[in-house]
Amino acid sequence: MEFSIGDKVSLEVPMPYLKTVDAIQMLRPPDLVSLDEVGEIFGIRANGLLEVSFRRGKFLIPSDRINLIEKNNSE
Repeated sequence: MEFSIGDKVSLEVPMPYLKTVDAIQMLRPPDLVSLDEVGEIFGIRANGLLEVSFRRGKFLIPSDRINLIEKNNSE
């Protein structure tokens, strides 16, 4: 599935942990983001990693664990 910056997404499956997008990445507990929470993609990295902003932080999420909620139509 193709993702782009600005797309609204949610987690498809629970994560064992969350990795922050900070310069010094940290592992955070998985309960910071629930499955029904909507986040926004603000960056795309190599190997299918997406930078997603959720209510309680910005995390690196593999694209195979993400559901697309709303496509960004600014193109």
